[in-house]
Amino acid sequence: MEQLLQEEQELQFKTFTNQMAFEIGCRIVAKAASEHKSILVDITKNGQSIFHCAMEGKTLNNAQWVKRKSNVVNQFGRSSYYMSVLLKSKQITMLEWGFVDPNEYAAVGGSFPIMIEGVGVVGSVTVSGLPQEQDHQLVTSVLKEFVNTAK
Repeated sequence: MEQLLQEEQELQFKTFTNQMAFEIGCRIVAKAASEHKSILVDITKNGQSIFHCAMEGKTLNNAQWVKRKSNVVNQFGRSSYYMSVLLKSKQITMLEWGFVDPNEYAAVGGSFPIMIEGVGVVGSVTVSGLPQEQDHQLVTSVLKEFVNTAK
């Protein structure tokens, strides 16, 4: 869990524009395609979806998972994968721990907070379509590339 918290600390932006969201979303889609994986990716900022792409084979079900994962990020300010690991370590459900509807919130890896230094969480980058660890790694691997080139 400490590693996941460290990752959140390292992957912060000085600013986050819609153009940046577009570039990050395109990189995620390109990386998934290069690995012959099909995903749905959604990037939100201030409650508005500013990038959305459903690759072949992705359905409304994936969109619902994206919404539920991103709700976790918006509610708790942590990655959905961190919340998954936290709840598993405590052997408790999202409903028991956070008093939120499990039909609306899913502590499953794949959604990562967009954090601006000195501001906090302003949105999320969310992927659905792979096992939760892979969803999380796809998002964070691209964010690491982007944050490292932006600094």
